[in-house]
Amino acid sequence: MENLLVYFYENKDMIFIIALSIFLGVEVISNVPSVLHTPLMSGANAISGVIIIGGIILLGHTDMTGFSLNLVLGIFAVIFGALNVFGGFVVTDRMLEMFKKKKKK
Repeated sequence: MENLLVYFYENKDMIFIIALSIFLGVEVISNVPSVLHTPLMSGANAISGVIIIGGIILLGHTDMTGFSLNLVLGIFAVIFGALNVFGGFVVTDRMLEMFKKKKKK
């Protein structure tokens, strides 16, 4: 428990920035009009691609012989980033299908 408190004390600036960015992100996303949803999804797909690359780099620098936090975080980053990219492209494709002209029989 003492190690956890020391960790929080040493990294309080980074923890504050993460907490502040979470609140700022929720506020910004909640006020986005629906017209801008598709461009934002494309941006989120690009960010998730960067997360996948970061996860792969983290896995490359991890000692694979035993269980470590870096291994778990790298695997989760790759899996969740890939799911987000795939889901974002599916949603974007479905939204773009709505704007195509329907063929007459």
